[in-house]
Amino acid sequence: MSEAENMPGSWTAPDLRIDYTKELNPAQCAAVTAPPGPALVIAGAGSGKTRVLTYRVAFLLEQGIPPERILLLTFTNRAAREMMERVTRLLGRELPDLWGGTFHSIGHRFLRRHAEAAGCQPNFTILDREDAEKLLAQCVEELNLDATGRFPKKEVLASLISLAANARETIAQVISRQFSWLAESAGEVQSLAGHYQARKRAGNLVDFDDLLVLWLELLEKDAGLRERYQRQFQFILIDEYQDTNRLQNALVELLAGRHQNILAVGDDAQSIYSWRGAHFLNILEFPKRHPTAQVYKIETNYRSTPEILDVANESIARNVHQHPKDLNAERRSGLKPVYVKCLNSRQQAVLVASQIHRLWNEEGVPLGEMAILYRSHFHAMDLQLELRQRQIPAEVTSGVPFFEQAHVKDVAAHLRLVNNPEDEFSFLRVAQLMPGIGQKSARKLWGRYRDARRAFGAGPDPALDLRGLEACEPLAPAKGRAAWKQFTETMRQLHEKAPGQPPADLIGLVLDAGYSEYLKLTFANAPARLEDLRGLKEYARKYRKLDDFLGDLALQTSLTEPTSAASPPRDQAVRLSTIHQAKGLEFSVVFLIMLCENFFPSAPAVESGREEVLEEERRLFYVAVTRAKDFLFLVSPLIPNVRDADHRRALPSRFVGELSLDKLEEVDLTTCT
Repeated sequence: MSEAENMPGSWTAPDLRIDYTKELNPAQCAAVTAPPGPALVIAGAGSGKTRVLTYRVAFLLEQGIPPERILLLTFTNRAAREMMERVTRLLGRELPDLWGGTFHSIGHRFLRRHAEAAGCQPNFTILDREDAEKLLAQCVEELNLDATGRFPKKEVLASLISLAANARETIAQVISRQFSWLAESAGEVQSLAGHYQARKRAGNLVDFDDLLVLWLELLEKDAGLRERYQRQFQFILIDEYQDTNRLQNALVELLAGRHQNILAVGDDAQSIYSWRGAHFLNILEFPKRHPTAQVYKIETNYRSTPEILDVANESIARNVHQHPKDLNAERRSGLKPVYVKCLNSRQQAVLVASQIHRLWNEEGVPLGEMAILYRSHFHAMDLQLELRQRQIPAEVTSGVPFFEQAHVKDVAAHLRLVNNPEDEFSFLRVAQLMPGIGQKSARKLWGRYRDARRAFGAGPDPALDLRGLEACEPLAPAKGRAAWKQFTETMRQLHEKAPGQPPADLIGLVLDAGYSEYLKLTFANAPARLEDLRGLKEYARKYRKLDDFLGDLALQTSLTEPTSAASPPRDQAVRLSTIHQAKGLEFSVVFLIMLCENFFPSAPAVESGREEVLEEERRLFYVAVTRAKDFLFLVSPLIPNVRDADHRRALPSRFVGELSLDKLEEVDLTTCT
């Protein structure tokens, strides 16, 4: 490579004697040995992108490029470690001078060198997420922004401010795009963000986003420093390029300003994280930003059978905005993916559990090689119960089991208190949902409530419970008093409706009476939590009596207790996971469930009608399909919720409807009783 500009110091190119034509397939070899200049490597699922990156490093070193002239950027510490370990094995020695790691680790390394120029002292402290949220809470208190108890909580604020930094947008723009329910608070949140930045600077503190923001700002304003690093980083290699956000891409483009030797490796068909700031246009428009760029497509898949790839290819071909490719299998032919139409979610659970039992006991497939994937957490309610009842070890990696989630238990606590006014634990849980009420305050309120009920002659009369709640109002903190009044009114309505209304309607009342607003102010992923609670409401439809619902809920919670130290190792348990959290993993057997319109694709995606949103949903389907190595089951319940008293039917997911029937083994269980 004639472009090498060696910096002071000695570097002897290693004589690795790698035969790249034998070690790599032709497409991989072309990317690894690419000449200087911008290059985009579209590496399809299971095609060996990590191999491409590690061999590219080896190739550059063989060409005489010193390791300190190479910048290798990854997204996770695990990926960084794996990449560096592979390079070390390939070279037979470590390369301490190679700049390799996550964006944030490289930003940290840069800022430690140039802290004062960035406005910090060299001994600055990095705030983790918890510390950053605590500082934000202090800022809210200092600015007296939560006097009414209706200001966003620290988790929401941290996510919002972080998204603005990574998307390079204003607070108002992020609120408009992703937190529309906070529109009236946009000005106050903007003021808070400014105060938060000032507090960090005063305390010599930086958060994770600052590691990138300050890095970029310093390079943009300091021409000498910018030129120094542009000269140093002759070759920049980026992993998982489809997941970069605007901030990360701006850093890459700036650092590559002199040599333009960017090797961006990724798969646009696996871009599924727009909700957390990933910018799809980074990879889609790379050739537009770099007109001389070479585009390499690595389309040989070493993971899945041809039949599974046929489904993946046909599905993703529907997307208009993409770099077209066609995965081809290195493996021999296998069985067609099975598409099962079943009657309802209960039949779906029985089907999947029985197939897992058969594959495990009759065909010897390890439980750790099987996964149940879904679009949203509540889709797997019945399956969690069915697997537990059959004593099939399972691990929920998409969060805690459904019935153990905080928002599910919050709503259940309202109903338990209606059913049993002496339920101290439910009272304390609900009380602490209100502004300004912590554990100590809640216990004082419980004492007043209990004493008042007894003074009034505690009995089954709901009016006594309401008078007990009213007696607590003077003890409620000022900013929580309005919420306490709303709680009392909610309990009045629940008491009135509980004798004749089904539990599903009572859940709806709790959501409408204020809990939905609480979620939006408290959790950054409020829409997903609301979707869970809509699922809980559907789950409750088969019950007519509150006693029956709460009794079964308690029993099912005990059946789905969180994984403990005594749980089986991960490789000895079936994996239950959202598709987002399964990205990067692979399994011998994949069950993709709840393939119904408004479930997958999700209802918000369908309602949006926006092409880019639906295309990301289709990319999510593609990611799910390409997790499977040997067997793929696609399952569509005709009635997604067996408890739906109205037996409302759902259309099969459009992603299944777009597939040719000859690519699937179709099984129809909807006529079975």
